[in-house]
Amino acid sequence: MSISVTELTHRIKRHLEPSFKGITVQGEISNFKAQSSGHYYFTLKDEGSQISVSFFNAVRYKFPRIPKDGDKVILLGDITVYGPRGNYQLLACGLKFVGVGDLLLRFHQLKIEIQELGWFNKEAKKS
Repeated sequence: MSISVTELTHRIKRHLEPSFKGITVQGEISNFKAQSSGHYYFTLKDEGSQISVSFFNAVRYKFPRIPKDGDKVILLGDITVYGPRGNYQLLACGLKFVGVGDLLLRFHQLKIEIQELGWFNKEAKKS
């Protein structure tokens, strides 16, 4: 017997969400977006995986500053399943800044190496 996609998603939601309440997750922020509604949306990632994160307007005022791409953070929140797309996300309610992310540091190191090779020089650019 088969089940519908909607039923499958509902079952996953019922089993997943109660198991992941009040979890803390550490990673690096990327694709940060501050919406006109006051909500924040971004991706939290490490070297192996990533997860979508939502911070709603009511909680974001607790932050000492606005997060930005490259921030290394620890988030507190709940995993939620969004049925219409069949994906899961972290609905965050707390944030602690813990430094600059490793991915951003590696990006800056690579940029310095490329500059030292002269790849950003005007003479190296093709017309």
